[in-house]
Amino acid sequence: MPLYEINNNELKPLVGTSFQDQNLWERRDLQRLFKANISVIDPDILVIAEEFGEWSEGNRRIDLLAIDKDANLVVIELKRTDDGGHMELQAIRYAAMVANMTWDFAVSAFERFLSENEIDLDAESRMCEFLGWDNPRQDDFAQNVRIILAAADFSKEITTSVLWLNERELDICCIRLSLHKIDEKLVLSAEQIIPLPEAEGYQIEVRQKKREARVSRGDSKDRSLYAVSYNGEVFESDFRKSDIGYNTVKLLESKGLIDDEAFSVLRNDTSCSFRLLKLPDEMTETERRYTKYRHSKEPEFFYEDGGYYIARNWGVGNTPKFIEKMEKAFPGLKYSSDTA
Repeated sequence: MPLYEINNNELKPLVGTSFQDQNLWERRDLQRLFKANISVIDPDILVIAEEFGEWSEGNRRIDLLAIDKDANLVVIELKRTDDGGHMELQAIRYAAMVANMTWDFAVSAFERFLSENEIDLDAESRMCEFLGWDNPRQDDFAQNVRIILAAADFSKEITTSVLWLNERELDICCIRLSLHKIDEKLVLSAEQIIPLPEAEGYQIEVRQKKREARVSRGDSKDRSLYAVSYNGEVFESDFRKSDIGYNTVKLLESKGLIDDEAFSVLRNDTSCSFRLLKLPDEMTETERRYTKYRHSKEPEFFYEDGGYYIARNWGVGNTPKFIEKMEKAFPGLKYSSDTA
């Protein structure tokens, strides 16, 4: 994108220069500048890691790893060259390698990033704040991985490949970085060339419709809302599976049904891969952090012999087993669910 200086009635083109001519490097300069000013590339993402390469095989690293407002992961690759090299293939490989990243793993990576850059913030709190969440929502995290390629320019091979991949529901954005010189000052411009900004809304809508059609054919995520009742009386309704243990224990406690035998069932439940009730010293760090996000709800502790934490790590496979066991152990206890 050419830039011009207005001089009386004259438009004087600014002198273009290159990152190589100005001795600017990808890791030392571009990465350093963009991790602190990522809004230049995208105003709606948060950088959570730099030089990320925490996988069991290979020594390659993602330049910058971020999340967007929809809780998607964003792989950002930077090149100072005017052809982009093979950055699209490299970025796709990285996207595949982080696609299964969990919330806890992302928080750990962000904690290291903040520490290395001497930023005094709580990683999980900052991520929840950025996403507009009152508390972590593991099931909604990293449903997709976006790719941002930023380079001085792109070869025809890259632009053709990116357009074709985007038609097949990948989400890749190309940002052209142009460098100009005004006197002794360097001026950087960042221009999105793929997808074209004026067509982006239409392209996103088309991709979203295709994604919804694919999800409707089969979604492994449990989006149901649950209700729990006792002898026909509804105790709590319209809650996600993450609250099923909490509401079960509170219902049983309110009905005076937790005697020694019942407590043993709750404490030593083996229908799932974890204990429903945990002693405080059995809690994971994530569980300890998670309690602070439920400030508007009752504490997640059941007080019996000193206090127990009510586990919340419910998977799609755990929930039916738990319901079956609880309904059998406590006659009158019933669960129902509706797809959200």
